[in-house]
Amino acid sequence: MNQVEINKDIKLSPHFTLGELTKTSYHTLDGNIPSHVAIENLRRLCQWLERLRERYGKLKGSYEEVKGKLKGQYFDIPVIISSGFRSEAVNMKCGGAKNSNHLTGCAVDICCDGPEQMIIYAAILLNISHSGDSPLCENFDELILEKRGTTYWVHFAVRPKDNRRKILFDCR
Repeated sequence: MNQVEINKDIKLSPHFTLGELTKTSYHTLDGNIPSHVAIENLRRLCQWLERLRERYGKLKGSYEEVKGKLKGQYFDIPVIISSGFRSEAVNMKCGGAKNSNHLTGCAVDICCDGPEQMIIYAAILLNISHSGDSPLCENFDELILEKRGTTYWVHFAVRPKDNRRKILFDCR
């Protein structure tokens, strides 16, 4: 199989690139290259990630203002993705589920600096799904709060259709 190159600088949204959502530390012959359909699924996910980024930044800024550290400043805090699209080869190497939403570009794992940030991210994503004025007022497929050792992340998935609104805690 020939290595195919893609432009990792392609913007999927104002703050997220294709490179961020396809990066992997697992080296495979397929290069972890998403299909056009998977890229469109990643774009849909990025709409949610942009809203998460905006709301968390405003919340964090308000919290710091209350503590008296900032005077009217807005925090532009990035949302960091540890895993987005995974090819079958990458998914197999990292021990992902055989039917993982990562395989179709419908899932991301969002890094968290601890349990508090993980819970806040989950609450914001749930709030976005309930916002009647939001174009994102739709169901998500999975919202999983995960922990391994001292590493925390939120697994979040949105499919084009047939979303299950599955919420789980997987803290080992």
